[in-house]
Amino acid sequence: MSPTNSGNATDNGAGARVQEAAVSLLEQVRGELASLQLPLELPGAADARRTAARAAGQLDDYILPRYRSLDAPLLAVVGGSTGAGKSTLVNALAGHPVTRAGAIRPTTRQPVLLHHPADAAWFTSTRVLPTLARIHGELAGAGTPATRAGATPDPSAMQSLVLVADQAVPEGVALLDAPDVDSVADGNRQLASQLLAAADLWLFVTTANRYADAVPWKLLVDAASRDILVAVVLDRVPPGAEDEVAADLRAMLTREGLAESKLFVVPETALDPLGMLPPAGTAPMAAWLGDIAADAAGRAEIARRTLNGTVRSLSGKVSALAEAARDQDDAGRQLSDDVTAAFTDAQARISKATSGGSLLRGEVLARWQDFVGTGDFFRALENGIGRVRDRIGAFFRGQPPPAVKVEAAIGTGLRAVIVDQASHAAEDADQRWRADPAGRALLGTDDLSGTTPGFPAEVAAEIRAWQGDVLAMIRAEGAAKRSQARWLSFGVNGLGVVLMITVFSLTGGLTGAEIGIAGGTAVVGQKVLEAVFGEDAVRRLAHEARQSLETRCTALLEHQQQRFLERIGPVLDGTAADRLEGLAVELAKLGEGA
Repeated sequence: MSPTNSGNATDNGAGARVQEAAVSLLEQVRGELASLQLPLELPGAADARRTAARAAGQLDDYILPRYRSLDAPLLAVVGGSTGAGKSTLVNALAGHPVTRAGAIRPTTRQPVLLHHPADAAWFTSTRVLPTLARIHGELAGAGTPATRAGATPDPSAMQSLVLVADQAVPEGVALLDAPDVDSVADGNRQLASQLLAAADLWLFVTTANRYADAVPWKLLVDAASRDILVAVVLDRVPPGAEDEVAADLRAMLTREGLAESKLFVVPETALDPLGMLPPAGTAPMAAWLGDIAADAAGRAEIARRTLNGTVRSLSGKVSALAEAARDQDDAGRQLSDDVTAAFTDAQARISKATSGGSLLRGEVLARWQDFVGTGDFFRALENGIGRVRDRIGAFFRGQPPPAVKVEAAIGTGLRAVIVDQASHAAEDADQRWRADPAGRALLGTDDLSGTTPGFPAEVAAEIRAWQGDVLAMIRAEGAAKRSQARWLSFGVNGLGVVLMITVFSLTGGLTGAEIGIAGGTAVVGQKVLEAVFGEDAVRRLAHEARQSLETRCTALLEHQQQRFLERIGPVLDGTAADRLEGLAVELAKLGEGA
């Protein structure tokens, strides 16, 4: 192999690797767009979803196919406003009627793609515009409109592309007659945008009295952002007005960044019996297209220019979508924080109620006093702590009233507190979400302002389990103190109740006479346990019992708040925005040829 050939081979290999890396990046972008979740109804979210869908469509329809086939023929899309004369122009460029033209609007029911027969393979496959079905048309004869081979589809169906091979179309450039960009039919407008986004170059048709319309200019500004080669056809210009109208349109193009666009003026003239324009009216345009088709290097430059510009434009869209994803994350976190705050407050209120003595009101306090007796223990305390141990032994040997009533009263009081606070938290969270449009949309018609129907039963089961934990602690501690086995054999349940009361009776939250009662209750419970297990053990047991209760309460509340959080789970990715931003940077480099 000669050095020159070796260098070419090396260059080709490097180029192939660059192309492969570009396709890999674009496929990664396509995957991110497909998986992007923007479920919250934030300002601009609907537009962002449409942007993501269109960007994904353009990757499928144009960017990826063009990167994979850089030498494919150029696709020139003929677009414009309703009644601008697009189909008539395409017929004129072909030199005979091919596409439908008439007074009924919109006339272009299905897009027609004219290509040279040698270029058929590029378009009969789904290389470009893969979502559009192919319908093969054929020319019945000179001066006769195209007829379609095979079954004729429903004329209202828009998701198909009519392919017509025609020797009149120069090899290397295909013409696609698109629907009206401002059509009264939504499907036509959407398809027109899709086709224009898949073009290598545009032939944009407007008229002398409509060239300043807003809809076409929005698309032309988009073309400027893509750096696509645009030829503007000013159709139906009255005699004598050519220079004035053309100068005004040229000035508008310059202001919008399209100063390099070709401008062709087609004078207003009568059509022949076949609806054809005089050849002279479109001769400059046909020559321009012919020159492009004949220049392989020029075609490649046009393809690269449009492709790079489209990728740069895609970079901006992906960057904007990254911001939209970040907004979704922020809003989702705020909604999550609102729910968490509501249930955290509920947890704090439960903790206060179960450690501040307020549970010792009413039934619990009455049953406790029945259990220990209102006189003996307090008199024992008044006579000195040294006699407590003897009093405790006599108390248990005397078989005091069953502890089960105290245990049941504790369970009932605890359940009331937990259910009430969970209901309050759910109502608070529901109200916070309904005050936020995004949260309101997530809730829809569902009412989450209360607890689930089975929640009271769940709470009761957890309380029983917690009380079982407390009794297990007493058994375990008693087993380590063999000398006190006799007391434990008489009072495991009794000592368990004493430990529960000790956990609850820290005297906060009570008023008046209750303070003295609760204070005495706390001292009684603590001294009973200290007499049996020792001071250090009592502190440890009370802490463990407290932690067990709080853990179970947390789990109960988390189950209720999960009803809210599961609705925003897809939003809280937290990484999509960063991934998209990184891809946007890589796309910008690719679009600049870096």
